[in-house]
Amino acid sequence: MLLLMVVCCTPPEDPIKCSTGNSNCTITNSYGAFPDRSVCRASATAYPTTEEELVSIVANATKDGLKMKAATRFSHSIPKLVCPGGGREEGLLISTKNLNKVLNIDPGAMTMTVESGVTLRDLISEAAKAKLALPYAPYWWGLTIGGMMGTGAHGSTLWGKGSSVHDYVTGLTIVSPGSSVDGFVKVRRLKEGDEELNAAKVSLGVLGVISQVTFKLEPLFKRSITYIKKNDSDLGDEVISFGRKHEFGDIIWYPSQEKAVYRVDDRVSSNTSGDGLYDFIPFRPTSSLALALIRTTEDNQESLDDANGKCTGAKLVTTTLSTSAYGLTNNGVIFKGYPVIGYHHRLQASGTCLDSNNDAKITACAWDHRIKGEFFHQTTFSVALSSVKAFIQDIQALVKLEPKALCGVELYNGILMRYVTSSTAYLGKQEDAVDFDITYYRSKDPLAPRLYEDILEEIEQIAVIKYGALPHWGKNRNVAFEGALKKYKKNGEKFLNVKKIYDPLGLFSSVVRMLIVLLPKATSAGLGNCLRKQEFVLV
Repeated sequence: MLLLMVVCCTPPEDPIKCSTGNSNCTITNSYGAFPDRSVCRASATAYPTTEEELVSIVANATKDGLKMKAATRFSHSIPKLVCPGGGREEGLLISTKNLNKVLNIDPGAMTMTVESGVTLRDLISEAAKAKLALPYAPYWWGLTIGGMMGTGAHGSTLWGKGSSVHDYVTGLTIVSPGSSVDGFVKVRRLKEGDEELNAAKVSLGVLGVISQVTFKLEPLFKRSITYIKKNDSDLGDEVISFGRKHEFGDIIWYPSQEKAVYRVDDRVSSNTSGDGLYDFIPFRPTSSLALALIRTTEDNQESLDDANGKCTGAKLVTTTLSTSAYGLTNNGVIFKGYPVIGYHHRLQASGTCLDSNNDAKITACAWDHRIKGEFFHQTTFSVALSSVKAFIQDIQALVKLEPKALCGVELYNGILMRYVTSSTAYLGKQEDAVDFDITYYRSKDPLAPRLYEDILEEIEQIAVIKYGALPHWGKNRNVAFEGALKKYKKNGEKFLNVKKIYDPLGLFSSVVRMLIVLLPKATSAGLGNCLRKQEFVLV
C-alpha cells in the first residue's frame, strides 16, 4: 500500500473557507485540526497579488483596528499561528496564495528574490534553471517562503551556516501596522547588517506580513546518498561524529526495533555520473482506500491495546521503505543500488502528492483531512549536542522498561533526527543541536487515551524540561511551548522589543486564554494531562 504509484491525485484544498465571497471565514491547518481542536474564524480574507495591494490591505485593517494574520497556501503549521482572534468576528486573514512570483535571479551575485507565497519547490526548481541551489531546506516542498520564515524551518547539517533556511536570507521586506502619520502602514526593507533582520527571519507571524525575501545561493552541485542500517546500541556515541562527517546526513531511529538508519549524504564532483531522484514514498499520492484501511487498523489496535499488532505493522512499514530505498531512484525511474548520485535539486525535497490534477479523492496526500487517512501528533524539538547522548540513553532506558512502547512511532517511520546549528535569528536555534521529529497516532476522540501515551509524554517532558529542548515553532503540542521564550534568554527580549516597534497595538498577536491547572508534586503523566488542556499562545 505504501508503494502504490499513481499519476493522479487530489491536491489539498485551500485551508480557508468563506461562506459569503471572502467574508465569514474559517481557517484550519492541512491536517484539519489544531492542537485544541478549536475552529479559527475571521470576518474576511484578503488575497493580495502585489506588494502594493498588501500595503493597502494592512493600512486599511490597521485604521479599522482589526486583528490580522498571514495565511499560506497549504497551512502546514500545527499550532494556531494563523488565528487572528480579537472580536469583530475574529479579524482579517491575509493569504499569500497569490504572492507567488519569482522577482529576480542574479546568477553573478548568486541571489534570488521571491514573494513570500512562493513554495519551496518553486524556489528549488527556478534556482536550478539558473544553475544555483539553496544548500539546505526541509524535505517537504509544499512549504512557502513566508511559512518557513515564520517557523524557522530547516534541513539537516552541522556544516557552514547550518541547515536553517532563514540563515541564507540576505534581504527581506515586511509590511506592518503604522501610525496615522505613516498612513497606518509601515514597509521595512531589511538587509544584512540590519539588527531587526534577526527578528524578522523567524517572526512567528507577529511582526507583520512578509512580502518578499532575498536568498544567497550556491552553484548547483551533486550529492551522493547511501542509507546504512545499524544496531542503535552506540547511537549516543555516534550521533555527533556522524553529523560532523557527513554534510547532509540525518538518522532515522527505530527505538523499539533497536535499529538506526544512517543517511550517508555528501557532495560529490559534478562530473560524477548519476541522475538520481528522491521521491519520498510517504509524500507520494496514495490510494484513499488504502489509507482508510491503514487508519481503521490503527484505530482498532488502539481500542484493543494491541501493541503486538503495532509492532508487526511497524516492521512491515520500515522494511518496505528500506527495500524501496525510501523513494530514491538512480535515474528517476528505478532503484538499482547505492550510492544514489544526482543533482542537489532532484534530491533535496519532494512532495508529489501536491503536483497533480483533481481525481475526486481517489488518491490524496496521506494526511488529507477530507478522507479517512493519517491523523497524528508531531512532537519536534532540538536537544543541544552537549546533552544529546544522555537524552538518547534516557529514551533507550524507557524502551527497556516497555519494549513495545514506540512501535506506534515506527509505524510513522520512526524518529527523524536532523542536525541544526546556532543561528543569528533571535528565535532561531541558540546552539548546535539535534532535532528530534516524532510522529504518532492521534485519536479523533479528544478524550480517548493513546496506547503508551505515558511513555510518549515522558519523552516529551524529558526533552523540554530536563534538557531544556527548544521547540520547532511550526509543530508540537502545547507542552513544548511552555516557558519557551525564556530559553532564548537575551534574544527573546530583543525579539519582543522589535515586536513592540513593529506592532505596538498587537494587531498581529492572538488573543489568549490560559487554562492551566497546577498540581502539587505532579507526576509526569499528570503534568502532561494538565498542559494538554491549555490554550497556549507563543507571543
